[in-house]
Amino acid sequence: MILDVQTSQSPGWDDGVWDAFVEAHPRGHFLQLSGWGQFKEAFGWESVRVGVFEQGRLLAGAQILLRPLIHLPLTPRFAYIPKGPVVAWERHDLVGALFQAIHAEARGRRAVMLRIEPELRDAPDHRSRLQDLGFIPSLRWIQPRTTVWIDLTPDEETILKRMKQKWRYNVRLAGRKGVVVREGDADDVEAFIDLMQVTGERKAFGVHAPDYYRAFWRIFSPSGRVALLLAEFEGEPLAGIMVGRLGEHAYYFYGASGNRHRNLMPSHRLQWEAMRWAKSRGCAGYDLWGVPDAVANDPDAPIPDPPVGMWGVWRFKRGFGGEIVRYVGAWDRGYLPGVLAAARKRHI
Repeated sequence: MILDVQTSQSPGWDDGVWDAFVEAHPRGHFLQLSGWGQFKEAFGWESVRVGVFEQGRLLAGAQILLRPLIHLPLTPRFAYIPKGPVVAWERHDLVGALFQAIHAEARGRRAVMLRIEPELRDAPDHRSRLQDLGFIPSLRWIQPRTTVWIDLTPDEETILKRMKQKWRYNVRLAGRKGVVVREGDADDVEAFIDLMQVTGERKAFGVHAPDYYRAFWRIFSPSGRVALLLAEFEGEPLAGIMVGRLGEHAYYFYGASGNRHRNLMPSHRLQWEAMRWAKSRGCAGYDLWGVPDAVANDPDAPIPDPPVGMWGVWRFKRGFGGEIVRYVGAWDRGYLPGVLAAARKRHI
């Protein structure tokens, strides 16, 4: 087998071919789409895609994001592969060729360390595989390590029955009380941003700057990969979510709610309509995107009072009837002696 390595800087590279490969691959993920690289470039990252080809056919690859460790010219960089690489991990030859190309590209762009967060379930053989490749577990995760996946393959009534009774009741209550969910357009993004600001103030956590949500919508909405859903009562926006899809998978990315009419349970109805939106487009699973890592071992773990960190979202997400999935998390490899020790001290 003769393998050829190309990057998104190579002559003839086609991001359309890359995105089709990511969508079709069993290990493909939304964060490996070229659009995600474009999105992150708007906020200080550089992106490059590395592909391994055989006779012109793309077999494996990774989107690498890079940013300076300190904001000075020609400074060392941090390299990061979110939810990747996209590769058949059982193919040792392919994995070896891909990581050789990844390391060469990262080093060539002044990276002194690489962090990966592969879409691999937490299992001894997966951890051993990463250790064999020279990685060590990171002390920090960028993406949530543990999440909840909703199975969308049954009929709608079965999906509802798998929810806890109170969640199912709230979904139906919102509909009975007149909450209407509609798919928004570009004119509705500002209303969503307003709801995000209210959510951040109410829950005392940081939200992204408005341009972050504008850019996300601008980049992904033309392809139909992203939808903005708004829950309204008598024409007033009460809550909104941005959801994405890739192949058979859908993802809950950003959610917001106002302070008025919270008793009408608009957020419960929104999640249900997001599931219906995804299912109608051929998705088999819906990722609720992040819960406390502790619930992977104990789903009934008591929720702290007040529910700090991810515990607040767990209180909401736990009733939708999904499967708790823990991934291997983040893994690091340094390219210079002492780099990882220094990174850990600086909480990188």
